[in-house]
Amino acid sequence: MKEFDGKVALVTGGGSGIGRATALAFAREGAQVVIGNRNVQRGEETVSMIRDAGGTASFQRTDVLNAAEIEALVNHAIAEYGRLDVAFNNAGTEGDTKPTLVDQTEANFDAVMGINVKGVWLSMKYEIPRMLEQGGGAIVNCASVAGIIGFPGIGIYVASKHAVIGLTKTAALEYSAQGIRINAVNPAVIDTEMVDRLTDGMNMKKDDLTAFHPIGRIGRVEEVAEAVLWLCSDKSSFVTGHSLLVDGGFTAR
Repeated sequence: MKEFDGKVALVTGGGSGIGRATALAFAREGAQVVIGNRNVQRGEETVSMIRDAGGTASFQRTDVLNAAEIEALVNHAIAEYGRLDVAFNNAGTEGDTKPTLVDQTEANFDAVMGINVKGVWLSMKYEIPRMLEQGGGAIVNCASVAGIIGFPGIGIYVASKHAVIGLTKTAALEYSAQGIRINAVNPAVIDTEMVDRLTDGMNMKKDDLTAFHPIGRIGRVEEVAEAVLWLCSDKSSFVTGHSLLVDGGFTAR
């Protein structure tokens, strides 16, 4: 049997990057996958990739800033597949890069905190009651090494990822005894379009960031996906309220 046979997995931000890789990994391991994504074309592309590989998936257009759309996404999972076992709350944005916090704008603060923090909170708000109805589940929220340490130039993003870890710990304390394990995954620099945008904003190249990783390279989306699957699996049954670093040694210095 595959790890997630008979289970239903929900992934927000599943149209690209870490979200897409994780959706594909869930499907490979037997899960029926529900993709939420703001960009319809990319979300449907992920579904097609899963189906082409012989898996089961469906898509619901979702803006995580909109509570009604997140509720609809969760309801879609129940309507299509009858339950919700695991969720990866991955949708996020890096926001603007500026020299200092003083240079950041209120609009950027609202946008980044809205998607990265409110979006994670709203996702759990609607996922948790459904999991409680069936006696449990597992949730992973996408944080970052920026939730552990600071980074000049992206202070609002840093604050948002610290907040995600705080939400994760609190939710774990509130619901672990009721059968829902809630953890976070903290990637370092991963080969994604988001990192392309960040490095462009800082006049850098991704290769310039290799030196920050003692392992000698930046990460791959598939490596983060495997960490998420482990946190959602029975193999991590005694792990909750944890922030798992997937950082090639970035924060070990």
